[in-house]
Amino acid sequence: MKTIRHLSLGLLMGTASFTAWADNTPQAETPAEPVAAEEQAIVAEPADYVPIAQPAPEPEAEAEAEQHNTWVDRRHKDVRSTIRGWAHRMDDWFGDPDPDNPATANLRVMVDTSWNKYDDFSVKPRVRGKVKLPVLQKRLNVVFGDDSLDSEPQQTGHLYDESAQNNKTFSKTETRESNSSLALRWSDIGKYTGIDTDADIGIRSGDDLYVRLKGSKDWDLGNDFSTRAEQVYRYGLKSEHHVRTTWEVRHGKAGKPFIANHLSVEYNHKDNEEHWTWSNSLYRQHDFPNHKRLNYGIYAGGDIKNKKAKLNSYGPFAGWRQPVWREWLFVQPEINYLNNRKENRKHHIGALLRVEALF
Repeated sequence: MKTIRHLSLGLLMGTASFTAWADNTPQAETPAEPVAAEEQAIVAEPADYVPIAQPAPEPEAEAEAEQHNTWVDRRHKDVRSTIRGWAHRMDDWFGDPDPDNPATANLRVMVDTSWNKYDDFSVKPRVRGKVKLPVLQKRLNVVFGDDSLDSEPQQTGHLYDESAQNNKTFSKTETRESNSSLALRWSDIGKYTGIDTDADIGIRSGDDLYVRLKGSKDWDLGNDFSTRAEQVYRYGLKSEHHVRTTWEVRHGKAGKPFIANHLSVEYNHKDNEEHWTWSNSLYRQHDFPNHKRLNYGIYAGGDIKNKKAKLNSYGPFAGWRQPVWREWLFVQPEINYLNNRKENRKHHIGALLRVEALF
């Protein structure tokens, strides 16, 4: 042990003496030799260098992937695959499908729940779908489900309709009849008329063979004003004549909140009886990111008799729409404060909640 200590002490003293001698000895300057790239890399690399591994997946990302693979998500994918399979088979009936331009289909499934203190709750399931067939050169589409939903894109200001409620919370017969329409739609007429036109022929309410024509046109009036007019005529063997005329004027910049006035006049003729109605919604709408929407305004409506418009119902309303849980699932609540003179009802609170799934 003593030998090792003496040896270590001797080496240490020898090293110190050599260092002192080297510092005091003049040396000629010699150009430094270039260091090879491999040597630079070795010098620059720490002695205890550990290669950096790829970052592991975030727990949140794994949880989100797992969350989007629930039983509901799988059923949603199954329904989408099924209706697209139908579209491809229908497209194949009419010719050779183009792989680069396949047939497409979309489906809306919703449940409208309405409430007011006079009629209590009313639940109405509704379905509307459309199949596009490229083989037919975009001339013909197949539409099915509740055809009254086709008029709603131009009536976003107000959905609640107290006159449509009945004494039953849920009517199986009404639900079946309202969702059982099936029609072929020709949408290629517009290039001849300059008006966005659809022509339908099909069956509705189970056994009502009908034809339907719809024409609409938009105009830019300048100064952030625009207007839209729409005319619908339908004739059914059982429902007979139905006519609806709508006219809307909007003011607002694109992508910004706008104010609009939507006027609608409707005519029905069945069994030698005529019925005219009118409605008007003055509302403001705010569109937010992620498909969120807020609107509020004043509604008024009533009957037209002897060429005179009568006021039957009026009051304020407000509505909101947004996706929940998934980007394909929406909720749309609406609240209003309306009266009904025909039914001798004073102003009262009414509410509607729509839950809608898109496929």
